[in-house]
Amino acid sequence: MVIALIGILIGGVIGFLLPYTYNTTYSLYITIAILACLDSVFGGVRASLENKFNIRVFLSGFFGNSILAAFLAYIGDRLGVPLYYAAIFTFGGRLFDNFAAIRRLILFKNRSI
Repeated sequence: MVIALIGILIGGVIGFLLPYTYNTTYSLYITIAILACLDSVFGGVRASLENKFNIRVFLSGFFGNSILAAFLAYIGDRLGVPLYYAAIFTFGGRLFDNFAAIRRLILFKNRSI
């Protein structure tokens, strides 16, 4: 857990000191990919609290989900159909489910509920 916090801190410092800008035409793809990544991070935290964490599952989900979400947004953009809504609903819903589970695991960690 300490290694993860150190990684988050280092990433935040690097992101703050070396700001990166991108073309606004890619903002939809990037935001959907970030949502998918956040879903994977919250799932990883939940799995860690449940002592079920597996780095291979986490990394495959992290990169696979973000690529799939960005691809859905791209295909939908080309077809003129907002397919990115599927990623928003799926990853957004899972993100809130994982957050609720994390909250319960932390609140009731020392209880036998």
